[in-house]
Amino acid sequence: MQALLVLEDGTVFTGKAFGATGEQWGEVVFNTGMTGYQEVLTDPSYCGQIVVMTYPLIGNYGINKDDFEAKRSFVRGFVVKEECDRPSNWRVSNKIDEFLAREGVIGISGIDTRALTRRIRNHGTMRGIISTQITDPAILIEKAKNTPGISGQELVPTVATKEIYTVSGEGHRVVLIDFGAKANIVRCLNNRQCEVVVVPPTTSPEEILAMNPKGLMLSNGPGDPTDVPYAVKTVKSLIDKLPVFGICLGHQIIGLAVGGKTYKLKFGHRGANHPVKDLASGRVYITSQNHGYTVDKDSLPSDMEVSHINLNDNTVEGLRHKSLPVFSVQYHPEAAPGPMDSEYLFDRFLDNINNFVASEGR
Repeated sequence: MQALLVLEDGTVFTGKAFGATGEQWGEVVFNTGMTGYQEVLTDPSYCGQIVVMTYPLIGNYGINKDDFEAKRSFVRGFVVKEECDRPSNWRVSNKIDEFLAREGVIGISGIDTRALTRRIRNHGTMRGIISTQITDPAILIEKAKNTPGISGQELVPTVATKEIYTVSGEGHRVVLIDFGAKANIVRCLNNRQCEVVVVPPTTSPEEILAMNPKGLMLSNGPGDPTDVPYAVKTVKSLIDKLPVFGICLGHQIIGLAVGGKTYKLKFGHRGANHPVKDLASGRVYITSQNHGYTVDKDSLPSDMEVSHINLNDNTVEGLRHKSLPVFSVQYHPEAAPGPMDSEYLFDRFLDNINNFVASEGR
């Protein structure tokens, strides 16, 4: 079956449909990872987006039961050069076509993903539509122009937990505010014996403190950080009361909570191969990333310092408070997919918690 992908600037790609059929719009973004497509498809941070994979062959190891980062897929569409319909892996349980069909995600293959990626890189992220129903590109282009941008969609409530739940552990209690948390964040905390209490993003500071946590974790999530002002207010209230560690959207929320600003990147950072420099040690880490917004370093107050930078464009990749046990990174130390080089940051968070507990005599 034929499928069309059109961009708001009038660019049209014709390919072959796989997965679900129908029509869907979203922000068209690209991911440079060679592997990890299952984690990408189930990462809640991709909610509202049509994801283009730059690696030319996707689906060759199928879908398995272990590598999910959420219970379902939140992507609006999936774009590949070639879809492998004969996966080979001892863990495989489904073909990627079967998985996308089950999840209601429209896929398109057989298009020039290099040309599409260059277009996004040179002209910036754009709105787009994938359709298996309408064959007239002009109609779809007009539709794409009239779809909402990512900012203002308030995507966090779509992917975040609605109820409080606890993942048991024998160590310190950590409250994780879920803006669309990947499962591996909970695993990384749990592997360090933490009891993880996962709460909705609308949970009040008073409710969080009543749980008697020893640390506060802010998860990743989709969309514009200014779309969750209630979360910024919560973090602002708690930032001097608990050790805090923020990842991705959580990092941006910390930046806003201390009085900084954020802005949208031209085409974002998405993939498992982004070089980041730790300014304190001078060491370079290869990181997993997925974000379209960043903190404006010039807007930060004097008590916050930039701890990490992206070596591709020098944007902010980490923040650290000069006097409080508060830090954050824009990238994903839990990986999934990607290198585990930065998992030590969870140990740093635990060190902050231990020091906090000792100083408070708790």
